[in-house]
Amino acid sequence: MKQELKHPVFKYLSEVVTEENLEAYVVGGFVRDIFLNRPTNDIDIVVVGSGIELAKKVAQRIGKLKVSVFKNFGTAMFKYKGLEIEFVGARKESYNRNSRNPIVEDGTLDDDQKRRDFTINALAISLHKKNFGELLDPFGGMQHMQEKLIKTPLDPIITFSDDPLRMLRAIRFATQLNFNIDPTTFEAINANLHRMDIISKERIVDELNKIMKSDKPSIGFKLLDKSGLLEIIFPEISMLKGIDVVDGIAHKDNFLHTLEVLDRLCQNSDDLWLRWAALLHDIAKPNTKRFIKGTGWTFHAHNFVGEKMIPKIFKK
Repeated sequence: MKQELKHPVFKYLSEVVTEENLEAYVVGGFVRDIFLNRPTNDIDIVVVGSGIELAKKVAQRIGKLKVSVFKNFGTAMFKYKGLEIEFVGARKESYNRNSRNPIVEDGTLDDDQKRRDFTINALAISLHKKNFGELLDPFGGMQHMQEKLIKTPLDPIITFSDDPLRMLRAIRFATQLNFNIDPTTFEAINANLHRMDIISKERIVDELNKIMKSDKPSIGFKLLDKSGLLEIIFPEISMLKGIDVVDGIAHKDNFLHTLEVLDRLCQNSDDLWLRWAALLHDIAKPNTKRFIKGTGWTFHAHNFVGEKMIPKIFKK
């Protein structure tokens, strides 16, 4: 692991952590992406103590870098040589039933790893010189990466009930990484659908955009549908599903057709707005679907009706 921490910032981090005799670790996505060979420009540092104070000391050591402090969240960050480094104190969390915003207390590394959403995001690498580069993997995240599996560190029912956004994140990671979701974890999504009402629309669309920007967005939309989330967060897309048959005449499944169009577009363009256009190009077909004797199924003016639907959908 030492070979993976070659960026100059790790030298300064290790020096300060060792001199101050602190427990501090690189955690989360940066560690995960080392093993998945994915590029990343964000580093998260957890320290048993004050993340803000550690950020200031490391920035001072490097050369008086500007530190952005977010006191309400107990975090701080600075940018250095192409990387964005964020610091936070190790913490444990408890939740109010009506909010995904946790009640935060100071904690240990163990507490901090337990609050992580998935095992592949609960990996930590020590920064103290006595064990610099040592990997701590208490929940089998390495094995789950080898198995291409998304799984929660703790009981998924509790994990998703505490913060229902994690259900969307599970599907987003499965889509981005082409991983499977552990069956028990996936069942817990369906069991917690009612909790989605505490999630802001902004956070939902952020996860949807990340699914849309993946190599094959259809994976995510099929998982959203299978889990029951699609009908809740995007009923207009859910309504595209299914095939009707009259007098032995059927039409195509517009949900599957839409996803095929979207995937084909993604092979040729990473333009997010163009991808949204592909997803919504047949959005009005359920509203305009008619069966005409002697003609068959029609969707007259679905493009014009769909155009009028878009502002309302985007505003929502």
